[in-house]
Amino acid sequence: MFSVLRRVPLPERLTGLLEAESGFNDAPVVIAVVALTGVASGHAQHSWWLLAAEAVAELAVGLAVGLTVGRLGAIGLRRVALPSSGLYPIAVLGLVLAAYGAGVTLHGSGFLAVYVSSLVLGSTRLPHGAAVRGFAEGLLLGLLASPGRLPAQILPATAIGLVLLVVARPISVLVTTSWFRFPPREQVFLSWAGLRGAVPIVLATVPMAGHVPGSGELFDLVFVLVVLFTVLQAPALPWMARRLGIGSELSAMELDVESSPLGALAADVVHVRVGSRSRLHGVEIFELRLPEESNITLVIRDRHAFVPGPRTALQHGDDLILVAAASVRRRAENRLEEVSAAGKLAGWATLPRQDTRKGTKPH
Repeated sequence: MFSVLRRVPLPERLTGLLEAESGFNDAPVVIAVVALTGVASGHAQHSWWLLAAEAVAELAVGLAVGLTVGRLGAIGLRRVALPSSGLYPIAVLGLVLAAYGAGVTLHGSGFLAVYVSSLVLGSTRLPHGAAVRGFAEGLLLGLLASPGRLPAQILPATAIGLVLLVVARPISVLVTTSWFRFPPREQVFLSWAGLRGAVPIVLATVPMAGHVPGSGELFDLVFVLVVLFTVLQAPALPWMARRLGIGSELSAMELDVESSPLGALAADVVHVRVGSRSRLHGVEIFELRLPEESNITLVIRDRHAFVPGPRTALQHGDDLILVAAASVRRRAENRLEEVSAAGKLAGWATLPRQDTRKGTKPH
């Protein structure tokens, strides 16, 4: 879901809702699948209300563990300069595994702990963030599906998927979003965007581990359903957004920023890639009005590197090397993002009146 949404520029409310739904619904479903597997295998001895109370408690513990591990991990990674950039993805993976282990040990939801800790870490400006994201996206799920068994499940998976897509999903969207006054066109998009990712495939292994009768066929059915409708729905999301008039004119990724700490020095090196539609194009270095303790020290253009001057104009496709004191790095990144979105006059429309009242200068 996240990889698809990066390529579909949507209003922040829709993107946030889809991401939250895609992530937070996994944890309660895991609990439900495990409970139902216990019932089907004859091992469940608890009443439904006790199972519901246990589910709420596990979610609460998983949430607390995920927030704690994510926040502490982000603080540690920002303050400890590891000797190699390749260690940062391993450190993040270790933190996520620690979140799962702590959550399960405390009788909480390990899935929710992993999701929340990953969400916190992914939302934080970490050193070598691009390397960490690339490592995470490269991890693959091992499969138990046998290609010889899958064709028999194509028709059943198609029928179930159409019911989910045409009937169940629209009804659920209508019931849950009408309270928040979502426009009809956004409800239509939410109905179409109900993608199913790898988690249902993982959950389908739970009945197999519990030796529930028919679990093998269920796994094959879920696998085919996920693959088939992901292939059909995901490529159509940009077209659907344009047809409904809810897409943005800007690309979803116009400015790619990655930072690395300078060892023991209280400074960071920031690598900035100017996207094809970024409004940094044509802006001269002095017009960026970066914080005093930061500066663009190198520009790589058409594989040629040079030291820019104050009147150097940036262009699409430029790679910029920004060196900034750790205390102002975030301000420098925010300023670059503002100019990339609104052009060289970003901030002048609203800051002067506020700055005059407070007696400060625009930064």
